[in-house]
Amino acid sequence: MEQRLVIYNTLMRSKQPFVPLHAPNVGMYVCGPTVYGDPHLGHARPAITFDTVFRYLRHLGYKVRYVRNITDVGHLEHDADEGDDKIEKKARLEQLEPMEVAQYYTNRYHDAMAALNVLPPSIEPHASGHIIEQEELVRQIMDNGYAYESNGSVYFDVEKYNSDHRYGVLSGRNLDDVRDASRELDGVGEKRHQVDFALWKKAQPEHIMRWPSPWSDGFPGWHCECTAMGRKYLGAEFDIHGGGMDLVFPHHECEIAQAVAAQGKPMVRYWMHNNMITINGQKMGKSLGNFITLEQFFTGSHESLRKAYSPMTIRFFILSAHYRGTVDFSNDALLASEKGLERLMNGIGDLERVPVAAKSDAETEAFVMGLRQRCYDAMNDDFATPQVISYLFEACSHINKLLDHKGAISADCLGELKAAMHLFAFDLLGLRQERGGSDGAREEAFGKVVDMVLDLRAKAKAAKDWATSDRIRDELAAAGFEVKDTKDGVAWRLDK
Repeated sequence: MEQRLVIYNTLMRSKQPFVPLHAPNVGMYVCGPTVYGDPHLGHARPAITFDTVFRYLRHLGYKVRYVRNITDVGHLEHDADEGDDKIEKKARLEQLEPMEVAQYYTNRYHDAMAALNVLPPSIEPHASGHIIEQEELVRQIMDNGYAYESNGSVYFDVEKYNSDHRYGVLSGRNLDDVRDASRELDGVGEKRHQVDFALWKKAQPEHIMRWPSPWSDGFPGWHCECTAMGRKYLGAEFDIHGGGMDLVFPHHECEIAQAVAAQGKPMVRYWMHNNMITINGQKMGKSLGNFITLEQFFTGSHESLRKAYSPMTIRFFILSAHYRGTVDFSNDALLASEKGLERLMNGIGDLERVPVAAKSDAETEAFVMGLRQRCYDAMNDDFATPQVISYLFEACSHINKLLDHKGAISADCLGELKAAMHLFAFDLLGLRQERGGSDGAREEAFGKVVDMVLDLRAKAKAAKDWATSDRIRDELAAAGFEVKDTKDGVAWRLDK
């Protein structure tokens, strides 16, 4: 299997065959949320992207240890080295303990992920729970001569590192570019060079979140957490590190430098980055004030939304674009996703009403027997989920033809069609039926009620009570049901 899958490696800037270090074991680390506010659409994209990767790698037979961190300390308001800790700032405003804030928004994040059908990771470490590991990372970097202490803080010496290695391998930047882009900041006088970044910060008297260290009572720099926790749970070298494209520089660039400075070799083999979600071409995010929370999407309670959109509509919207492409938010795009999802779910539901023939016609046989491999080929080509969806839509068109008796399908062929569509739509893309909720009993009861009403209509027709028959049909249509009489009986679907 491992020779078939190709992924885009940001470090190599090209697609690379996926060959794990220790097959069948795969280590994957993804940067999770900073938990100081409600999760928004920008959080959904990396979660859904790497949930799909997680699902597919497991399907291929790999044993995946998926680590997704929670940032609950050290992510500062203005810059990676200066400003207020975002969680601590919110705790002061709301007169709460910082960990109360972190726990509250961690719970909110988990609820949103469950609604989006995102599987929980294998391990979900918190930055605040791994201070010892981060201090050890800082000590190793200092012992190897790539960091220095200044007034109780510790900074990474980028100039020294760049003289021995290369700073900028992931982002493609050279050190001169980074120097030119550096801003004058309060406290920059502690650094030897503007481009140096904090590994440990001495806490000011008003700073609540602090820990003892050999250098000062303080807290770790933002970049340390992922390097320290990645090594703890996945080893000195592991397969995949993922996150949003906005993390390439400086966060992931600094991670690479920290790992090499600490252990003399890179930690990650494949770097994967999903692109951004934009609104009118501008990145969506808390810092820009243009974000819409997932709860607002689910309830429709935002001025930019025409209506509420279900969690599966959001998931379908994100999967309809390749993870490395930009997705621009609009109500029209979400409405199109809603209709697309409905079409796919209706098609899968209609599989139960497809008439079975003794033998499939040649066109149907060829399509069904090739569907699974075409979807595999798309997933193996850097997780091309839009292509998979297009193949599933083709399957829906074939199902409609079969319902209209414009083709024939055998029982075995129909079984394969059902299996392939369920595998890719539900198991791998992570979609699910939403009508009647996630409770299967409610879904079954819903169908039984509709079937009972249609049975009453059939009895009215048999008694030549055309008025009652037509009234049932018309009221079902008004309620959003499409009812179609066929030579084999009656077929129905929820049309809106």
